[in-house]
Amino acid sequence: GRAWAGSRSRGGACPPAVPGYRCRGPAAAAMVEETIRVYARVKPLGRRQQAGSYSVDDEEPLPSLEITVPRDLADGFINNKRESYKFKFQKIFDQEAKQDVIFDSIAKPVAECVLAGYNGTVFAYGQTGSGKTFTITGGAERYSDRGIIPRTLSYIFEQLQKDSSKVYTTHVSYLEIYNECGYDLLNPRHEASRMEDLPKVTIMEDSDQNIHLKNLSLQQATNEEEALNLLFLGDTNRMIAETPMNQASSRSHCIFTIHISSKEPGSATIRRSKLHLVDLAGSERVAKTGIGGHLLTEAKYINLSLHYLEQVIIALAEKNRSHIPYRNSMMTSVLRDSLGGNCMTTMIATLAIDKRNIDESISTCRFAQRVALIKNEAVLNEEIDPRLMIVQLKKEIQDLKDELALVTGKQRTSELSQEELLQLDELIEAFLKDNDPDSSLDVGADMRKIKYCFVHMKQIMNHPMTSHKKLLSQDISEEKNSKKEAEELEKLKGLLQQRDNEINILVATLKKEKKKARDALSQLNATSAGSTVLEQSLSMSLEESQSPSKSFSLKEAKDFRSSVPRLPFLSR
Repeated sequence: GRAWAGSRSRGGACPPAVPGYRCRGPAAAAMVEETIRVYARVKPLGRRQQAGSYSVDDEEPLPSLEITVPRDLADGFINNKRESYKFKFQKIFDQEAKQDVIFDSIAKPVAECVLAGYNGTVFAYGQTGSGKTFTITGGAERYSDRGIIPRTLSYIFEQLQKDSSKVYTTHVSYLEIYNECGYDLLNPRHEASRMEDLPKVTIMEDSDQNIHLKNLSLQQATNEEEALNLLFLGDTNRMIAETPMNQASSRSHCIFTIHISSKEPGSATIRRSKLHLVDLAGSERVAKTGIGGHLLTEAKYINLSLHYLEQVIIALAEKNRSHIPYRNSMMTSVLRDSLGGNCMTTMIATLAIDKRNIDESISTCRFAQRVALIKNEAVLNEEIDPRLMIVQLKKEIQDLKDELALVTGKQRTSELSQEELLQLDELIEAFLKDNDPDSSLDVGADMRKIKYCFVHMKQIMNHPMTSHKKLLSQDISEEKNSKKEAEELEKLKGLLQQRDNEINILVATLKKEKKKARDALSQLNATSAGSTVLEQSLSMSLEESQSPSKSFSLKEAKDFRSSVPRLPFLSR
């Protein structure tokens, strides 16, 4: 009864300590070949139901369920019908099995593989009223009645919180297939009061035969509470009706999918996995239930889709079949990977073993035996993030350029950028804090970086009380101050040049005015000399006039004075 138990897969390796796994290829592309594991759960009898005859044998390597059908006397004395049917399962859960035991044995191992990067599927199959929805979703009366879906969500988010070595992203989707039409139960833009108001989901297939669901929304869930709220929202929109077999019968197939992506910091490899938790609508005998109207139409679609599912199962079980009819129904198209594809699949057959439904229980067991023959090949889903790959390739190219420059002797002379300086400081800090004697400081072959590291470590040794970050901040502040001072110096130089030009203009103007003043002064001196000569002449004339021989009249003197020219700029 043990399935995919054990610790989570690391580095692409197969889940350890799991019997039946055969991995091939390198660890990065591990492949797990495994048949679908099938379990059985017997529903407790109701008050008015008569118990059928069955027995469980756990002593064999695989537990077996034996159902006994007593002969009916109404068939006559000649009756060749079989009275005993025996079926083998991985494990059989009797009527007293609790929900936590179901989860630990069936869903928990699959969830472990999904966290490791593999796809997983858990689906329940059985007739109407056999306990499929109770097993998958759970009951609403008690907390202990939680089904596989809420317990799986709790377990996954608990494991994600424990693992801090990776960065995880989780999304959920909820698809309902009703009368061969798909509906999105989690679309936030539509508040549906009827099924027809929900957005319809259509199937699209690409050139690689990969299925894509158009109009199916993926809602991000960062914690368990958000994921459970989305589950409850989808459950309120499900198509449920009352039938003679079940007061709250699911009239549609529902697929709740958990999408998980994980990435290690600094790595370009991303792991993407998904877990399908499927609640199939129950098959029912129309003649026995006596339903009609729209319930009859629903039953026809349900039985038809289950018939197509059985055809796919039969085709997969036959080794010589080249064509698998996945496209016959929407449900088989969606579950293509789960059935014979890249997935780890588990099925639980729900059985209502009372006298009235004994035939349907035998049919369910037969279907389960066919499913157990299908072999899936699960591959670790790893892909390369192109953006991170570009960054890594650029770094590799730069390292090669630095190494080539070191070999050829052609070193770059440009200064290191601020980002490069900060990266070097982080490397220096990590190197100094590492107590490993074999640790190394790898900065490439760039002599600029090597020189910077030596200078910086020398500063740290000379200033033991100051961290290198502080030194770096001082360097940065000094560099900023020097830039600011250079700018101010340029401004002062410009202002000084402007003042020099103004001074030169003023000096030239002053020289011109000084020359004018000198000319005026020379003219003034000449005029003063003329006046002195005139006065001397007058005095001599007066002396002569007093003498009899050298006398002349006053009128002549005035006429002589008036004949001396006067300069226009001299004042009176």
